[in-house]
Amino acid sequence: MIAAKNGILPVQNLRELFAEGAITAAREPDSDQIQPASLDLRLGQVAYRVRASFLPGRTSVEEKLNDLKLHEFDLSHGAVLETGCVYIVPLQESLALPNDISATTNPKSSTGRLDVFTRVITDEGRAFDTVPAGYNGRLYAEISPRTFPVLVREGSRLSQIRFRRGDPLVSDAELATVHDEHTLVNGGDELIGGGVQLTIDLKGEATGSLIGYRAKRHTSVINVDAKAAQHPLDFWEPIVNRDKPWLVLDPNEFYILVSREAVHVPPMFAAEMVPFDPLVGEFRVHYAGFFDPGFGHTGVGGRGSRAVLEVRSHEVPFIVEHGQTVGRLVYERMTERPETLYGEGIGSNYQGQALKLSKHFKTNV
Repeated sequence: MIAAKNGILPVQNLRELFAEGAITAAREPDSDQIQPASLDLRLGQVAYRVRASFLPGRTSVEEKLNDLKLHEFDLSHGAVLETGCVYIVPLQESLALPNDISATTNPKSSTGRLDVFTRVITDEGRAFDTVPAGYNGRLYAEISPRTFPVLVREGSRLSQIRFRRGDPLVSDAELATVHDEHTLVNGGDELIGGGVQLTIDLKGEATGSLIGYRAKRHTSVINVDAKAAQHPLDFWEPIVNRDKPWLVLDPNEFYILVSREAVHVPPMFAAEMVPFDPLVGEFRVHYAGFFDPGFGHTGVGGRGSRAVLEVRSHEVPFIVEHGQTVGRLVYERMTERPETLYGEGIGSNYQGQALKLSKHFKTNV
């Protein structure tokens, strides 16, 4: 039985949720599916193309699908999800949560870096990516590729879920104390307000150095389960420092940029990137937002890892400047230290990262 302590549940508690039947699935978890403070969610066998995104409200997702689905197709042997379309896929994992445990979901880092817009919905759900305490039912992924068509199959993992008891959010006053003790970020202005503020790096190492990528259009398909399979220049235009401390974001284009700050998540904390303020400009950071305990942690050989930013402008061109605040990192307490930390031999792809594309692209080219 999981100890009744407020906080984010670590890997050992997630295994207990499986053992107790609070999380169920048709087959056993994959060997690397349970992360230090989150669980990857696997696509099921069937996908539905739907007319539009929706929230179930007072009905089940299946009832909504009966009204909105255009066609259904099998994912057993893989299928391509096209850009500009909306798909609903029942997930393999179902929940029967205790009344004191709730959950939130987010795209996996690799999903966000491909500009695949992914959200999780529940039966009678009134908000995306939110699972109320005591929820008993199935989970569904809403998937809409924005830039690249993607090949997915049954078992592909695009989303992740984090479980919590109570409200473990660390206040700004507490966060300042934690920062003094553990150095949560360094290399920027180190501002705390609604979480640790993150700013954008548009200078890189020097004039002519790489500072980001802009996605190309009309590319080939990306297999979401294949690592280091694609040449980056087939999908991305490199952006270099041209001795200008600003960048014009073109409307509806997708960019990969990086924070000035190196981020550190100590073992007894988990973090999430959230929007800074929708009123500060005509752009959004496509925050694939979970940072697990141990991200950038010195105890596993790192000295902080940069936060990669998935950025998209809205309806008009918008200028972002070097050092401009683009997001906030909020921290929550763990119920206990995870048995394994991010980067401790568990296949973590982004430990010690700087500017980096998703795991699908070759690095030594």
